[in-house]
Amino acid sequence: MTPELISNHVSEWGEGPIWHRDRLLYVDIETYKIISLTPSTGEEKIWDVGQRVGTVVPRASGGLVWAGDNGFFFLDEATGKSTPIADPEPNLPDNRFNDGKCDPAGRLWAGTICLQKRPDASLYCLHTDLRVEKKFGPVTNSNGIIWNRAANTMYYIDTPSKKVRAFDFDNATSAITNERVVWDTSADPSSPDGMTIDSEDRLWIAFCHGAKVVCFDPASRKVEMQIDFPCVETTACAFGGPDLRDLYITTGKKPDLEEPLAGRLFVCRPGAQGVPSSAFGG
Repeated sequence: MTPELISNHVSEWGEGPIWHRDRLLYVDIETYKIISLTPSTGEEKIWDVGQRVGTVVPRASGGLVWAGDNGFFFLDEATGKSTPIADPEPNLPDNRFNDGKCDPAGRLWAGTICLQKRPDASLYCLHTDLRVEKKFGPVTNSNGIIWNRAANTMYYIDTPSKKVRAFDFDNATSAITNERVVWDTSADPSSPDGMTIDSEDRLWIAFCHGAKVVCFDPASRKVEMQIDFPCVETTACAFGGPDLRDLYITTGKKPDLEEPLAGRLFVCRPGAQGVPSSAFGG
């Protein structure tokens, strides 16, 4: 399987892809950009939000929600104006928000990263009434997060731990319990980063420093597929397209390494089907 280039934009560090309706949203963290790509027309829209942005999700009532250096924000797509919602870590200047997604009830879960590589970061939930609740920590680099079809299990990655965790999840209350490790990737020199799930509840995980996306089945605890890439920093992935069978993969540039395709967005069809994403309900 050979992944193909799909976009014109070249990211310094692409992350957080999510498919909503007929387009893919993702971020370029280090250049402060949110990107919208409509593959059917090739239309690409870019918003500069003025700070590092770790994740973006659609808002059910219109517009986008994103999280970055200074907390959570709404974005008006027409004007490009961002409106602050909340910042749960105003006293931690070495932290910024990283990856996040909405749960099936429309709450946005996003975690922070400590740029000094200390375990000073946390995973938060932005509820639909705009309350922010700390859910898990301490962590060092909060990353991939996703829920299964039954909405009773949440999967989560703190990248430096090299572990994929699972929690029992209560979709009515957002409570997480029974933390456990479903995959310890410590033997791999690369690290698990962004993550999505398919219609069979298999996890698709991008490995930063690993030039690969891996399909892992938590039920069997087995790797079922690996997709290799021509650049080492594969950062995150998401299923999209009209039938949710296109897998989109973001990448970043590794400092001091010349890679012509680093930072590009890729697409492939690995034979699996994704599930619809959830928009923020607040």
